[in-house]
Amino acid sequence: MNTADVLSAGPRGLRMLLAYARDAERTLQTEFCSASFDHAVSLASYHLESGREGAPVLYGPGAEEAQRTVLTAVDVAQRLSQVPLPEVTAVSLRSALADAVDAARYWQDPDGEDILVGADPVRRELRRVADHIARSPHARWWMTTSAATDQWSVGFSEDGADSADSTAAELLRDYRDRTVEEEVRAERDRPADPSASWSGWWWSTPPTRCSTRLLFDGTPAGLWFVEDSMGWERAITRRVSIPSSARVYEVDGAHAWAELCRQFPMEVTAQKRHDWYRTTGRSGRWVIPDWSRLSERYEGVHLSVAGYLAAAGTAIEVDAETASVIAGWAPDETYWLTDTVHLDSNDSRTWVCDKSGRHLSWVEEAHR
Repeated sequence: MNTADVLSAGPRGLRMLLAYARDAERTLQTEFCSASFDHAVSLASYHLESGREGAPVLYGPGAEEAQRTVLTAVDVAQRLSQVPLPEVTAVSLRSALADAVDAARYWQDPDGEDILVGADPVRRELRRVADHIARSPHARWWMTTSAATDQWSVGFSEDGADSADSTAAELLRDYRDRTVEEEVRAERDRPADPSASWSGWWWSTPPTRCSTRLLFDGTPAGLWFVEDSMGWERAITRRVSIPSSARVYEVDGAHAWAELCRQFPMEVTAQKRHDWYRTTGRSGRWVIPDWSRLSERYEGVHLSVAGYLAAAGTAIEVDAETASVIAGWAPDETYWLTDTVHLDSNDSRTWVCDKSGRHLSWVEEAHR
């Protein structure tokens, strides 16, 4: 697939395109307008979720009128077609990607905006946005492999440390044993009906250290791209030392993830069926990669931005009976499966989130 195809392929990519278009309109139209694309998205999304448990509630001046105003996907697409697309900047693109990542929820039904961007009229019009972004040099790194020579680990806590006492092999072995045991318990104790009200551990990430590259302004990507973030305002980052010989498996899309699951499958149907049914609508057997076995061949696994945007949160077919989900990962994240990589205790930086501007920013504490 070319870049525009990738950006239009999956739910996270579509949400990124939506976020970019809304922000583009706001740069040109700073005052509220009831005829705007942004307002149409808000109203249409509200009505798509209305009546569901946990759905947003409208209140305040104009709420009653908004509740009566029903806009269709066709209406939203028509307004989107009128939004001028300004020149792509590194900041606007990063903000749109960060918004799409933060909106990921893999333990619940797709929200109103997820449903809206999946509707054919809106999806077709978002292709114009995808083509526009694909022409920008600022999106080129999204298609690249791991920048393994300049990687940083991010800790959203006071100590920011990633100081597990166990080795990577021990962590992976323990994770595998716990997952197998949990599958037995879940098969015994949880309902087989995937639509039953039940939730559990919905992530498909390894239990080991992860890192990301530095972006155009010297900030680690891991500061910006966090699924369902907790709104952290402080972080400590540490350089990760990686040998030049490190073997990194590249997940650049659904096919590469499916291949991992085919080669190293670990059954997780009973423990993930409820969450993953809600987020994908698929009912059936589920697997994830057995990271402990994969560590015998590779030091790390990298998920490219393109792979994330096209495949994260989707039901990825592994074979005729099983599927998997990339869940809990962030774009450009590399998980390290061996102890050949380590944190450099002499190279750490503290960052503080500044939310005063139109786009939030991370500022190195010493430079504030």
